[in-house]
Amino acid sequence: MSEITKNAVTPAAPAWCEQAWKDIAGKVDRTSRRIGARFPHASQAGQYVLEEPHWWTAGFWPGLLWLLYRESKDERLRSIAEECEAQLDGVISAYYRLDHDIGFMWTLTSVARFKLTGEEESKRRALLAANLLMGRFNPQGNFIRAWNPWNEHQDNRGWAIIDCMMNLPLLYWASETTADPRYKHVAIRHADMVLANFLRPDGSVYHIVTFDPETGERTGALGGQGYAEHSAWSRGTSWAIYGMALSYRYTGKQEYLDAAKRTAHFFLSQLPEDHVPVWDFRLPEGVPQYRDSSAGACAACGLLLIAEQVDPVEGKFYRAAAERILHALYSQYGAWDDEAEEGLVLHGTSHYPERRNMDVPLIYGDYYFVEGISRLRGSRELFW
Repeated sequence: MSEITKNAVTPAAPAWCEQAWKDIAGKVDRTSRRIGARFPHASQAGQYVLEEPHWWTAGFWPGLLWLLYRESKDERLRSIAEECEAQLDGVISAYYRLDHDIGFMWTLTSVARFKLTGEEESKRRALLAANLLMGRFNPQGNFIRAWNPWNEHQDNRGWAIIDCMMNLPLLYWASETTADPRYKHVAIRHADMVLANFLRPDGSVYHIVTFDPETGERTGALGGQGYAEHSAWSRGTSWAIYGMALSYRYTGKQEYLDAAKRTAHFFLSQLPEDHVPVWDFRLPEGVPQYRDSSAGACAACGLLLIAEQVDPVEGKFYRAAAERILHALYSQYGAWDDEAEEGLVLHGTSHYPERRNMDVPLIYGDYYFVEGISRLRGSRELFW
């Protein structure tokens, strides 16, 4: 792979990590017996609400199971993950519900399985998904289109979102797997567009940027899941940190690493004393400052990747920051002893502007937390 890894020596894992991994494995062993090959999203009253396979979070539960299978070789977890992947075939064939989150869905199912087992059918599925993701690219504006119309009166043909940085690894992987550079070219052009249009000088980011879909001209920005257009949605910041670090990993383009670091410094400068971010870093007085543990977990994974890609002395700074966030999530936000709660990590905020899934465990927060602990324990293999 075109990985950029400067810090070749893996630091020792913190002492608490082994117990964290045991707690994760024990809890998932229990919860997987109810959830099975279905698609959890947000926990309500202690139980994960299950979504249809077309929902954007469909990859995170099987991805989490693959992380655990990699260590334990538990065939029951593998079987559940494989059943989840098979159900996504219907999503591809139905087509109309597909959007930019193709990368989230098939990277953590088919790419993960192919990397771990060499399964040829998973490779085929992932390459098909990569072609469909590439087909959403608008060459006039150099962006991968976000979403589809939610109703007949909506026009979001010219919308791009920061989340899509985490979908680009599917395209980079497809180029490496097929030796066909077209996928990589699209990913790079989208990442360059993000550098020019999403990242602010202080390291904060927009959630949604709009373009004229015919000319490609930038027409504005929207608050999206953040509080307002010019606020600083914390999970969007984490998408940028990890997404830019991954683009650097695949391309070696220094400007991507610089962007990841600048955004990381903004993120870290905004953290409260317990190291877990609020859902938006720029909130006016009177707006509830719910935490978003999922933003912390994703950012920690990005920080760990930055740490591997810089000089070892500099890398210590980013790794230490990631350790602080993950330890806070484990020790203060974990639901390890609560058998009435299926989520691993409490206090996630999915969509405050729509008042949806506030202050609850989220499956993507759980996934990134498990990935982060796996990374601290020494794993360098990424599904992304």
